[in-house]
Amino acid sequence: MENRSFYNEILTEHNIHPEFKYDMPDADIVLEGVNPSCGDDIFLKLKLDGDVISDGAFIGDGCAISQASADIMLGMIIGKHKDEALKLGETFLKMIQGEASEEEIDSLEEASALRDIAHMPARVKCAVLGWRTLKEALGNHDEA
Repeated sequence: MENRSFYNEILTEHNIHPEFKYDMPDADIVLEGVNPSCGDDIFLKLKLDGDVISDGAFIGDGCAISQASADIMLGMIIGKHKDEALKLGETFLKMIQGEASEEEIDSLEEASALRDIAHMPARVKCAVLGWRTLKEALGNHDEA
C-alpha cells in the first residue's frame, strides 16, 4: 500500500507545482485537447528543432489527473525525437489499458504513477488527454 501513497505524492506534486504549465507564445505546434465528459481542456504547446521536441508547455484547466499527466508527459518528451515521444505515448496507453509489461511500465518512469488508473475507467480519459493530444499534434505536423 505504501507504493500507492508514493504514486499519489507524485501526482499531487505535479498538480500543485507543475513544471511545464505556462504559456509559450512562440510554440511551433499548438493543439487543444478536450475531454468533454469531465471538462478537461488543455492547450499543448511544442517547439521543434527538426524532429526533436526542444521544448514544451501546456495551459488549461482540468482535474488533477489530467493536469499531472500532461506535466509528467512533457517532462518525459522534451529533448526526445518525435518517434521516441510517440513510442512513450503508445507504452503509456498500453499501461492505462492494463496491457503493458512491468518492463514497459518501468520505462515510463514517473508516468508509471498513473498505472492504477487502469482500474478506474472513468478516469482513463483524464490520464490520456495529454498523450492523445501529443499524438494528434505530432501526427498532424507531419502532414503540414
